[in-house]
Amino acid sequence: MTFDTETIYNEFHPYFQQRVRQHEPLARHAAFGAGGPADVWISLESQKELLDLVRLCAQEHWPLLVVGNGTNILFADAGVHGIVAHIALAGYRIEKRSDGSALLLAEAGVSWPRLLHELAPLGWSGLEFGVGIPGTLGGGVISNAGAYNEELGRVLAWIEVLDARGCNTAGEDQIAVPFMRRYLHDELDLGYRHSRFREQRQVLFDAQGQLIPAPRGMIEPAEIITRLGIQLQHEDPQQMRKTLAQYKHDRQLNEPTQRHAGSIFKDPPGREASQLIEQAGMKGRVHGRAQISERNPNYMVNTGGARAADVAALIMEAHQAVLQQCGVDLELDVELHGEWKL
Repeated sequence: MTFDTETIYNEFHPYFQQRVRQHEPLARHAAFGAGGPADVWISLESQKELLDLVRLCAQEHWPLLVVGNGTNILFADAGVHGIVAHIALAGYRIEKRSDGSALLLAEAGVSWPRLLHELAPLGWSGLEFGVGIPGTLGGGVISNAGAYNEELGRVLAWIEVLDARGCNTAGEDQIAVPFMRRYLHDELDLGYRHSRFREQRQVLFDAQGQLIPAPRGMIEPAEIITRLGIQLQHEDPQQMRKTLAQYKHDRQLNEPTQRHAGSIFKDPPGREASQLIEQAGMKGRVHGRAQISERNPNYMVNTGGARAADVAALIMEAHQAVLQQCGVDLELDVELHGEWKL
């Protein structure tokens, strides 16, 4: 079926009410504060809403992009064609075990900082290293998010996903049915800033240093994380509060004060991307309203009204400078989505 924004909005509005919008500026939903409109924006609050939406998009062959908090996404200035759905599934519960440990059963949209704020008084430990990570737990799985020599994979027991891979390979006259499945820890291929889902989203550089966004399927991502099982240990709440306060303090010293997303590049083995970018003379470099941070060059900041193209230009310039002057081919730690013309 042809994608007609107004028709689809009118079809969804009676159910979603204020949670569905036409031509929604994605800059409002991305940490960078840049990006053009989504044809249709929907906020999903239950697993049933997600499943029903994916099934409908598969049936009608409507493009769908599912996102979390947008902390490591750069949306194109031209926006995203189709439906962009925000995962706002944010419930969780704790199952205590006889040995004094616990299993956290959390929906993918749970905010990491909010969760820690609620777990600390209860003395449930294991995720403190993520206190400065502004994203969701589901998003954290994709990159196996970490800090302070810890990472999510260390405490992750399993995840559940909505598998829509068949929807992206079905022909126009075919309808594939998405289904739920569970991956155990050892099936996730977890490594430094890596999981089995990362390769599907990886942005590359061509021989001339131009960005190559990952190819987009009709349903993106093809496997949508919905729930996680995380192992927790009991610890003194007062000690947890001290640890969290120290981590927050360290983050404040290291991160820019201006609007920014997460780190731009992965640290290569034995090196730090921030030091390489500074060594290549790119610290503080400006393009339009975007700037490579003076405080930590592996962050890019929006000084006010930056365009996504400004950020992309700095990414490519920094990558090429480090490659030419330091001989290191930095790997991007940010996703590109939308109608890019690079």
